[in-house]
Amino acid sequence: MLRISDTVNDSIVDGPGLRFTVFVQGCPHNCPGCHNPQTHAFDGGTLVEKEQILERIKGNPLLDGVTFSGGEPFCQAKALAALGREIRKLGLNIMTYSGYTFEQLYARRDEDGICELVEVTDWLVDGPYVESLRSLELQFRGSSNQRILDVKKSLAAGEPVDAVLP
Repeated sequence: MLRISDTVNDSIVDGPGLRFTVFVQGCPHNCPGCHNPQTHAFDGGTLVEKEQILERIKGNPLLDGVTFSGGEPFCQAKALAALGREIRKLGLNIMTYSGYTFEQLYARRDEDGICELVEVTDWLVDGPYVESLRSLELQFRGSSNQRILDVKKSLAAGEPVDAVLP
């Protein structure tokens, strides 16, 4: 089961190409100026089976990928990793947004589900939203401290590697 706030069927702002976006419910960061403050409460949103989301994704043959946003996806890492593995079988890419940095996630990789969610992710947008660093000119990010990382290259290097998006 996943606790979600909402989904978007045809997003062009949550990563490259046409995307299905899952906004998970629950976030410990509570960043001032957050674009999705309705996702912060851990007891809000709706519980759904991953199969329900997967069927909606399968129903759109035009999708390039799926985005996990929030809320904080790594608070539901195990369930999202299971969904991510099914999404990968469909040949779709995955972008995950997190208020945690790659370094923080890498240090916590032994915690339940974190490594698995990192491993199914192609691109990670990491770091908290910082209102004073807000920029409308950034691609797929809200503030300039946030990075878009190539996860596979970052894992191989053991340090963040910037992504080159299609």
